[in-house]
Amino acid sequence: MNSGEPIVFVVDDDFRVREALTSLLSSAGYQVKAFATGAAFLNAEKPDAPACLILDLQLPDASGLDLQSDLTDREAPPIVFISGHADVPSSVRAMKSGAIEFLSKPFGEQELLQAVEMGIARDREARQKRSNLRELRRRYDLLTPREREVLPFVVSGFANKQTAMDLGTSEITIGVHRGQIMRKLNARSLAELVRMADKLGLPQRPNSQSK
Repeated sequence: MNSGEPIVFVVDDDFRVREALTSLLSSAGYQVKAFATGAAFLNAEKPDAPACLILDLQLPDASGLDLQSDLTDREAPPIVFISGHADVPSSVRAMKSGAIEFLSKPFGEQELLQAVEMGIARDREARQKRSNLRELRRRYDLLTPREREVLPFVVSGFANKQTAMDLGTSEITIGVHRGQIMRKLNARSLAELVRMADKLGLPQRPNSQSK
């Protein structure tokens, strides 16, 4: 499979369903990889590409809801549930846990393809956000320990003079650190720097310390 091209994973214990979905999705231009069990899907090597997971509610080793739960803390693709024995509590649980669609068999081909297209688009967006965050963390790692110490003051709105007094250094030195922080993080404005700090989960200095 070519890396980077969208892929759809199918997890269903019914061989006929796997074959039918593989044929449909392949004809729509997707790469497809099908599995009979959740364990097989979890253990399989995944290409680095936008993806969507079509998941049967009833599986031989564990339920689709169990697999969805196992994937919660992973960078898993969006899930489209399918089931021949759907019930309201299961569908509600699946959707509350982040599934993008819950389709009852038999479902329309176009209905499934629309759900998959939505899943691929959502995963592409999520992957871009993760990539941006990794790049931001890489740039943050370029900051010196002192610059990391100054950054919370800057994003909290402290003036250079206030920051210098708290850190026991000169206002000029803080100004230099501030410029280096903006350059290394590639922040074009203070507002952008604040958003970056928020994405990094950095604490802000309490404004009550301002003098």
